[in-house]
Amino acid sequence: MPFDLGLGGAVWMAVAVLIAALVRGYSGFGYSALVIAASSLVMNPLHMVAVVVILESAMSLQAWRGVGQDVDWRRVWFLMGGAAIGLPLGLWALTGVSEDTARAVISAYVLVMCLVLLAGWQLRGEWRGGSNFAAGIVSGLANAPGMGGLPIAAFFAAQAIPANVFRATLIAYFPLLDLYSAPLYWWHGLVSWDTIWASLIALPLTFLGNWLGGRHFLRTDPQEFRRFAIVLLALLALMGLVKAVF
Repeated sequence: MPFDLGLGGAVWMAVAVLIAALVRGYSGFGYSALVIAASSLVMNPLHMVAVVVILESAMSLQAWRGVGQDVDWRRVWFLMGGAAIGLPLGLWALTGVSEDTARAVISAYVLVMCLVLLAGWQLRGEWRGGSNFAAGIVSGLANAPGMGGLPIAAFFAAQAIPANVFRATLIAYFPLLDLYSAPLYWWHGLVSWDTIWASLIALPLTFLGNWLGGRHFLRTDPQEFRRFAIVLLALLALMGLVKAVF
C-alpha cells in the first residue's frame, strides 16, 4: 500500500484490511476501528482515516441488499443530527496535535471503548430521541479519526435491540456519516492522491472479507464473534498505546 510502507508494513495492512472487513460483514461494525488501530503500528493513523471512510461506504452498498426493512430510521436521523455537531469539533482538535499524540489518543479511545463493550453494561429498555442525538455527538467526535461506529455499537449493545435491527441500522448510518465526513476530511488535509490509490488497492480485499463475513453471520453465534472482534481490537489498541508512549 502507499504512504511509504515497506513490504512488511504493506503485508500487515493487507491482513488487517481483510480481517477488519470480515468482522464488518459479520457484525456490522469494527472495520474502521480495526484498520486504524492496525495502521497506528506502522504509520500515522490519520493518513488512513479517509481511506476507511471510502471503503466503509463501498461495504455499506455491498451489504445493503436485504437489510433495508430492518433499519430503524428514526435512530439514524437522530444520530446524524448529533454527528453533524461532533465531527467538526473532533477534527479541529485531532488535526492540531503531533503524530504520537494522535496515536496515543486514538489507541486510548479504542481501548476504553473495547472495555465498555466487553463489560456488557445494560440499559433498561430501548433509549430513543434525545439519547440517540447525544450518542451521535459522541460518534461525530470519534469519527475524526474515522471510528464513529464504536460508541454507537456500545450504545446499541447496551439495549434490547434485535440483532438484525442492530446490524441494519449501523449499515444505514455509516454511509450517511461518511458522506458528511468526506468534505470535512478534505478541508483538514486528510485526503490526497495516496488516499485514492490506497482505497483502490484495498478494495478487493475489503469486498472479499465483507462477503465472507456476511456468510459467517448466518452460521455463528453473534455474541461469540463480537467478543472475539473486541478482544482483537483491544490488543491492537494496547500495542498502539505502547508504541506512542515508548
